[in-house]
Parts: sequence; C-alpha cells; structure tokens
Amino acid sequence: MNAAAVLVQIAAVFLWLGMVLGISFLEAPLKFRAEGITLPLGLGIGRIVFRALNRVEVALAVCAAAATAGDVPGPVAIAAGAVALAALAVQLTAVRPPLNRRTARVLAGEQVPRSRTHLVYVALEGTKVLALAVCGSALVLGRL
Repeated sequence: MNAAAVLVQIAAVFLWLGMVLGISFLEAPLKFRAEGITLPLGLGIGRIVFRALNRVEVALAVCAAAATAGDVPGPVAIAAGAVALAALAVQLTAVRPPLNRRTARVLAGEQVPRSRTHLVYVALEGTKVLALAVCGSALVLGRL
C-alpha cells in the first residue's frame, strides 16, 4: 500500500465533494435570495462560478485518478469514482452547453421560458455527491 497515493486520492475526492456541496447546494440557491440580485445578475455570476467549479472538478478527478497509479483502490471506490466521473462528463458535454446558451439569451435581454435542463444538472450534482461520498468512504475504510 502506498500511503501517499491513498492520501492524495482521499483528499482529492473529499475536496471535490466539499466543493460541489458548497457551491451547488449552498452558494447557488442562496445567491438568488440576496437583496438586489436579479435573474440576469445571478445567472451571470453562476456561469462564472460553475465554469470555475467544473475546471477544479476536472483537476481533482485527474489528481485522484493519477494517484491510482501509486495505489489501486478497491472495487467500490473505483465504481463510485466512475459514477462521479460519468456524471461530470454528462454535465460538461450534454447539460452545460444548453444551459450556457439559455443564460446567454437571458443576459442578452430575451424573455425565455423556464428550463427543465437545470433540473437534470441538479440531479447529476446529487448523483456526484452520493458517488463521491461512497468513493471517499471506501477509500478511508480500505480495500472496499
């Protein structure tokens, strides 16, 4: 067992989990409750914040995956990590592009109907949270 590799995996997974929880389930909904925040302003802020979050998520995923070269985790951790990666990949390739187009239209002043695509993004965030919690727990507990 390579203790350093395991620690990198655990740190990357739990940092990723904490960032998703903090941004997606705390900052994002609360910003729209702040006095003076309009829908266009909130969407503009959200676009910047989520772009940064997604970049950090990719970096943390790469970091955790690279650390598996030093110590291969058990099947539960691998499967849960794969679910988190798949959810992120779907968000980045299939869900974010239409959300970005809608945000651009709102910021351009268009009146656009509510989007159900946002609900898909939230569901994928929930999937990531569960998968990362399982992955991190399996890494902490050992060879699961």
